[in-house]
Amino acid sequence: MLALGFLSAFVGSIAGLGGGLIFVPGVLLLSEYFSFFSWASPQVVVGMSLLVMIITGFSSTYTYLKYKRVDLKSGGIFLAGSIPGALSGVWTNRFVEDSSFQLYFGILMIVLSLMFFLRKQGDPNPLIKNGSGINREFILNGVTYRYSFPVSLALIISYAVGFCSGLFGIGGGSLMVPAMILIFGFPAKIAAPTSMFMIFVSSSVSSIAHISLGHIIWEYIWFFIPGAWIGGTAGAIISQRLKGNTIEWILRILMIIVGIRLIWNGYTNL
Repeated sequence: MLALGFLSAFVGSIAGLGGGLIFVPGVLLLSEYFSFFSWASPQVVVGMSLLVMIITGFSSTYTYLKYKRVDLKSGGIFLAGSIPGALSGVWTNRFVEDSSFQLYFGILMIVLSLMFFLRKQGDPNPLIKNGSGINREFILNGVTYRYSFPVSLALIISYAVGFCSGLFGIGGGSLMVPAMILIFGFPAKIAAPTSMFMIFVSSSVSSIAHISLGHIIWEYIWFFIPGAWIGGTAGAIISQRLKGNTIEWILRILMIIVGIRLIWNGYTNL
C-alpha cells in the first residue's frame, strides 16, 4: 500500500494526472490476487483514491507554487465547473456495480492512453485562438506565455472532467491537461501544475462527499497517505529537471494493458 501510494502520486505529479489512473486499477487488480484487498468495491476504491489525491495534490501544488508555475486565476475559473461535476459523479458512483465499473474504467483508460499521444506536443494552433474570452499572460522563468479561453466553454469542459473524476476517482488531470493544451493553448509547463492545483481542491470536495457516504475504510487509508506525500513531492521536484517522456511512454503502455485487462474482467463478469 505504501508503494502503490508512492507510485501513483509520483507518476501523477509528473504528468499532472493526480495519480488515480494508477491507484484505482492498481487496487482493483490487487484485489484479484490478495484476499487482503477484498474490501475493494468501486465506491470504496474511488473514495479512497480521491482522498489519497488530496495528499498528492497538496504536496505537488505546494511545490509548484514555490516555483510559481500555477495559474491560480484560470484554475479558479475551471474549478467553478469541475466541483459541481465532481459532486454529480460521486452521486452517480453509488449506483455502479463492480463488473460495470471495471468495464467502463477500462474503456476510459484506453481512451486516455490515446490522448497522451497528443498531450505533450503543445499544439501551436489551439482550437480557441488567443483573444477569445479571458486573456491570460503568464511569466515563467523569464518567458511570457499568452493564451485565452471562453468562460462558458471552460465551465462545460471542466464540469465533464469533474464528473469523470467523481465517478472514477481519477482526479481529472488526464482529461483536463489535454483540453487546456489542445483547446485553449496552455503551455504544458503551466497546464500540468495548474491541473494539480485543481485536483487538490476538487478531490477535497469529492472526498468529503465520499466520507459522508461511508466509502472510506480508515484503517487502510493511512498506509497509502505517507507514500502519496513523498511521491507527490518527489514527482513535482523531478518534473523540473526532466520532460518525463520516458515515464509517460511507460504509463501509456501500462494503461493500455491494464485497460484491456479491466475490460475483459468487466465483460466476463457481466
